[in-house]
Amino acid sequence: MVRLHVKHGDESQFLFDTSVNVPVEELTKQIVSIYNGRLKISRICPEMEELAEHGITLPPNMQGLTDEQIEDLKLKDEWETKCVPSGGSVYNKDEIGRRNGHAPNENMRKVLQKTMEDAKALISKKQAEAHVCVTMDMVKDSLDQLRGAVMIVYPMGLPPHDPVRMEFENNEDLSGTQAGQMVIEEPNAQLWWAGKELQRRQKLVDYVGKNEKTKIIVKIQKRGQGAPAREPVISEEEQKKMMMYYHRRQQDLKKLEEDEDISYLNADWADSSSLKRQFQGVKDIKWRPR
Repeated sequence: MVRLHVKHGDESQFLFDTSVNVPVEELTKQIVSIYNGRLKISRICPEMEELAEHGITLPPNMQGLTDEQIEDLKLKDEWETKCVPSGGSVYNKDEIGRRNGHAPNENMRKVLQKTMEDAKALISKKQAEAHVCVTMDMVKDSLDQLRGAVMIVYPMGLPPHDPVRMEFENNEDLSGTQAGQMVIEEPNAQLWWAGKELQRRQKLVDYVGKNEKTKIIVKIQKRGQGAPAREPVISEEEQKKMMMYYHRRQQDLKKLEEDEDISYLNADWADSSSLKRQFQGVKDIKWRPR
């Protein structure tokens, strides 16, 4: 299997195993699906943390209003009474007024938190450092677990405007957001290796050869952005090791210089003219002006 280290810019993303005979078209679709799926998980988890802390999201026309204003404007939402956490709720006011403040109880909160921790571990960039490859099945399984945890805590479901539900139903609106700029649509995706764009009509073997044990760094980006920056000659980890080595070497040399004792040069036995003066009888002559 060919192992791909997928990066976006200079930032490591994940490892992916494939074959040299895979068409670049299919490979691009697979990598884009995993890349965007990991982004979806990274968007869902923060919203689920808020859900666990402050309950469901209020409708846009109610966000930021006080309870009195909501009562006066008769904006009470039917979803607020229907979307009750399993086992009852604990009131924890949302200071920014985005959520209704009716958080799940401690046990239900732990269900959400445990599932989020597992999902975050899957999309962590430490997976690449641990040589763990990611597949689309793993991403789908993680999304299913997040969805299942929300269903356990909110058996009646979340309101249609809640970001978590919108993400699960692929109805999220990311226009004008930084998160939206990170998403790469499959038709606009490009894969690059060694300064070359991998053309979709080709196969991977046309670029890397027939060796199935090849390891390469592939960069994914949007079409029209030009060639990505090449990888440095030495990796960041190797550069850190070199810096540490030279720093230790410099400290050792400095210590040797400080510890060098040359006081023996002032001793009598180190004086090359001492024996000559002794025979001439001029040893230990002291002189001082009158």
